[in-house]
Amino acid sequence: MKGKNYYVTTSIPYINGEPHIGHTYELLTADVLARYARKQGKKVILSTGTDEHGGKIQEKAEELGKPVKEYADMMSIKWRELGPLVNMSNDRFIRTTDAGHEQRATLIWKALQKNLYKGQYQGWYCTGCEAYVSEATAKENNGTCPRHNRPYEKLQEENYFFRLSDYAGRIIEAIESGVFRIIPDSRKNEALHILKEGLEDISISRPKEKISWGVPVPGDEKQVMYVWFEALMNYITVLGYPEHQDFKNFWPADVQVIGKDITRFHAIIWPAMLLELEIDLPKTLYVHGFVNIDSQKVSKSLGNVIHPKDVIDRHGVDALRYYMLRHTPSYDDGDFTWEKFENAYNNELANDLGNSVQRTAAMIVKYQNGVIGDIPAFEHDTAPYHQALADCRFDQALEEIWRQIRGLSQYIDEQKPWMIAKEKDSEHLAGVLAYMCSCLLEVADLLEPFLPETAKKITKIFESGVVKQYEGAFFPKTDING
Repeated sequence: MKGKNYYVTTSIPYINGEPHIGHTYELLTADVLARYARKQGKKVILSTGTDEHGGKIQEKAEELGKPVKEYADMMSIKWRELGPLVNMSNDRFIRTTDAGHEQRATLIWKALQKNLYKGQYQGWYCTGCEAYVSEATAKENNGTCPRHNRPYEKLQEENYFFRLSDYAGRIIEAIESGVFRIIPDSRKNEALHILKEGLEDISISRPKEKISWGVPVPGDEKQVMYVWFEALMNYITVLGYPEHQDFKNFWPADVQVIGKDITRFHAIIWPAMLLELEIDLPKTLYVHGFVNIDSQKVSKSLGNVIHPKDVIDRHGVDALRYYMLRHTPSYDDGDFTWEKFENAYNNELANDLGNSVQRTAAMIVKYQNGVIGDIPAFEHDTAPYHQALADCRFDQALEEIWRQIRGLSQYIDEQKPWMIAKEKDSEHLAGVLAYMCSCLLEVADLLEPFLPETAKKITKIFESGVVKQYEGAFFPKTDING
């Protein structure tokens, strides 16, 4: 049963800020994996959502003079709307303020109880990161968080601890054996380095008198669950852990997609929690980089925030999907600039793909009254494309498709169908044009997980065997600055 099912998750973003173009990359990569699995006939659950508890949310709501739940509702909607905007085909959207999540988080805490203990925590904490930092890190950063430009707080409080130190060996074994695959290798090696240095037990709660906005610790009304510990639980609470059939059928996750800044939580703490719960680890953890704007971190203060809607309104959702998935290195940081986007749009979508579609359609209409005839079966080696997707190399998978597109363009220029038409060799011409259609239908098939609307348009033009008059540019060239 499980072999026919496929489960992919994104991390759930913290709602203290608004979404921007950089956030689309994670949604799109997870969406490609889900669409690809559906094409293989699998039943898919693609889950995303929002992380809504913790001191930062409470602080932001107070700053705005809003009740904290009202603020969470308002912000969660903005993140929920991002998925449909970029044509994400998610099946689930979980909020950590959902009653079901909170109830199941309580069950998980109780199931972990035998490996929890209460103790004194003394050290540094950043509310912006919702994370504890070591003395060495605090010293290295001169007592100020570099991400949030705010001083670390010195905390001394009684919290619950999770015996993370018990799990290093088993997590190392799972990673090195390939049972728990972390890609790329640079992130796997980063996790192994931390694990082999040895793990310390971690604080997993906060006093309610300091942070009231959180899931209460069962049996202790004075404590709430630490937001990051509780948020990790969403990946199984959304499936109805422990009793629901979805959990039984879809866990372990086939791929969990996260950003590089939360590797430690997902490569070390989350596996430890699962081991204690005695359930399987995810099969693959794909860790992506950041998307910068003009080589700088996206920041309101720098005024370089671009919302994906800014791009979509000008050029359509598939143009955005293409740029993010092809021109963001799958294993490294990416960069968005309007100039780079314009070049990719005009040269690759309009010239390479658009021209091939338009030329082929126009010649079939002109020389054969729109009748294609028998379309030969696909012939190209697509193994590198499939391997690229298995390795979460989305940029390489699209490069494989573009090799075929460029190959088709070269074939057209070499065969010169217009010359064959002049020679009135109708049989040869029909064969050449049918082969061109075959290539484009294969391109559409491979493009479907990446550019679903574009793939649908190409298929509609050619699959019936009759091409109607096609007017206008497939990807009309535009001047972004115009």
